[in-house]
Amino acid sequence: MSSFDALQAIGWPLSADAPAPEGASGPEAQWRELMAAHPQARPARVVEQHRSGYIVADGPDTGFPVESLPEWQRPPGYRKGTVTIDQRPGVGDWLLIEGKKAVALLPRRTTIKRGAAGEHYQQQLIAANVDTVFVVCGLDADFNPRRIERYLLLVRGGGVEPVVVLTKADQAEAADADEAMSTLVELAAQGVAVRAVNAKDPASVATLNEWLGPGRTAVLVGSSGAGKSTLTNTLLGIEKMKTGEVREHDSRGRHTTTHRALIPLPSGACLIDTPGMRELKPTGEEDVAENFSDIEALAEQCRFRDCKHAKEPGCAVRAAIEAGKLDPQRFANYLKLSDEVAGAANKLANRRAQKADEKVQGKALNKRLDEKYGRH
Repeated sequence: MSSFDALQAIGWPLSADAPAPEGASGPEAQWRELMAAHPQARPARVVEQHRSGYIVADGPDTGFPVESLPEWQRPPGYRKGTVTIDQRPGVGDWLLIEGKKAVALLPRRTTIKRGAAGEHYQQQLIAANVDTVFVVCGLDADFNPRRIERYLLLVRGGGVEPVVVLTKADQAEAADADEAMSTLVELAAQGVAVRAVNAKDPASVATLNEWLGPGRTAVLVGSSGAGKSTLTNTLLGIEKMKTGEVREHDSRGRHTTTHRALIPLPSGACLIDTPGMRELKPTGEEDVAENFSDIEALAEQCRFRDCKHAKEPGCAVRAAIEAGKLDPQRFANYLKLSDEVAGAANKLANRRAQKADEKVQGKALNKRLDEKYGRH
């Protein structure tokens, strides 16, 4: 396998030695510019991220540690030149490396992020440069339409196609599976694909193949015990990922996946498995209306443009709930997520304004120092 074929096998999107189309823009055009600026460097993809550093690969059967740039290791705010958490490499990112030292992070085509835990506003990268996100949820006590809606909000905010994968179809009663599928009819109406699978059965899992063609990258997200590692093993055809039993009373599991990892599949696609995530905070960049277009369409039919959908006369949203056409829990989640996104967007705006002010103050300080000491 040539070096170029090896890169393509782990998701490299550029054609071999093909020049950028005239007037091209976007991440891939920027990739070419950076590669031209570092002629001695070669691309490699981040396949594992650890506290101590990164494991990268330049082919499907390779994997080696790489020395990070200093600004990727310093705590945020440590001093000038540091970068925020989401600006540091994550699984799925492409780097330019010389030897075993990173020299540049290539711009991302797509991202999956969430708001980081804690009081201060930060964004945390889940995966980068992915084409599809499989939102995995078990057809048992793990099934939670509201959590699925929250995942979809984050996924679509990064410009990635979501697919809802309902696992443990072999364990669910037929009536339970049918009921679960019916609760997701709103998602199907919005163009979100929904698939129910037995994660242990290759024939059943084959329904996901249309999103796992050569050169594509998919990421699995979902709570612990949903069956992500089992699904990964079935797609690989070998028992590579550790799996564990779930608790009977709530169908929750331990974190059998302890870190994010990118794995080449026999189909030619790449799959990123992630640990279960209990906290899914919006970043403030999500579009609530896109994820709840059915409710937005109803709101347009309300008598009053500023209808709060509470007790106002002529409220089409309340009428749909009373007629059984809109799930009241879905509407409640819509209101909750709208408030969370608005709050996060306000924090994001404040942070950007603070950074802009610090930049202006820094320039003013440098100007005064130049004038005082005659620096040029």
